[in-house]
Amino acid sequence: MTVSRRVLVGASFTANSLLTAYPYTGGQALRYGVAFLLLLPLCGSGTTAVLRRLTARQWGRLALLAATGMVGFNLAVLAAERTAEPAVPGVFVGCAPVAVAVVVPLLSRRRPARAVAAGALVVAVGAFTVQGWGRTDGAGLGWSAAALAGEVGFAVLAVPLAGPLGPRLLSAVVCGVAAAEAGALALVFDGRAALRMPDPVETAALVWQAVVVTVVGFVCWYAAMRRIGAERATLFSGLIPVSAALTAPFAGTGGYGAAQAAGSLLVGFGVALGAGLLGHGRLGSVRRGLPGPEVDPRAARADGVHGNGGAGPARSGPGEDWRDSRPAVRRGAPGAGSGAR
Repeated sequence: MTVSRRVLVGASFTANSLLTAYPYTGGQALRYGVAFLLLLPLCGSGTTAVLRRLTARQWGRLALLAATGMVGFNLAVLAAERTAEPAVPGVFVGCAPVAVAVVVPLLSRRRPARAVAAGALVVAVGAFTVQGWGRTDGAGLGWSAAALAGEVGFAVLAVPLAGPLGPRLLSAVVCGVAAAEAGALALVFDGRAALRMPDPVETAALVWQAVVVTVVGFVCWYAAMRRIGAERATLFSGLIPVSAALTAPFAGTGGYGAAQAAGSLLVGFGVALGAGLLGHGRLGSVRRGLPGPEVDPRAARADGVHGNGGAGPARSGPGEDWRDSRPAVRRGAPGAGSGAR
């Protein structure tokens, strides 16, 4: 699920490069509004009751998540690509695993996991190798750094919300909030020019962003983050530049050669290292729910997962993953993450 989301986000960098002439805020309001309408029917019964139980602090976190990790992130990427090649923000965002590997443990008052931190560094190097360093200026660098901050926020702020809301309802709510925020910005800064009829290329890019990247990608991301924790899930951010490089030739904005292939291998190695797949195999078998060595419950809790890989009993509707996510979020186990994305 994490792989799917990161590949889709990587492809969104290429789509963003096709939207630089479309109004910033109006395009984001349209994207998230469409995604909200598509996600709402998938949330199941009891949605209203769940939302009524949210506290003012949780609503504030949702608003901050939408503002930084969604609207802010995408506007930063679009602004960066006005004066920089897509490789530049892609490289910055590819460094998100390093930041999350440090920030999440500090927020939960524990030391960063060595394997996760080492894997994050390898992923960052691989991301740089894939994308290289394209043409840019000071503004491009600044907006790319803002995009990195948004990506880190997207991983950190959602951790306490994934449990009570579940992946589908959380995705729907943040999309609705993001649509409102982007719409308000559009009215303030662009007025009547906030929306216009997109041309065929812009229409395809907006549809891709709304339906594939947002609806499918967000649900996959939140489900995976609950299952394996924010630190390990963010390792897969390295797949963003890989996917961007793979899709760039189709949009005529780049190519894929030996450097991209070498960087892709580095990213894969870093993800495997940070996820614990290069050790004695216990972590991989537990998280995938595959047959493997017997795991002591205390050891499983120390890893921030259940002995069955965090799958838990199946539930439907809002909050479907609450029982699964609660141990990982509240015990502050490695890879679980806590604090304020």
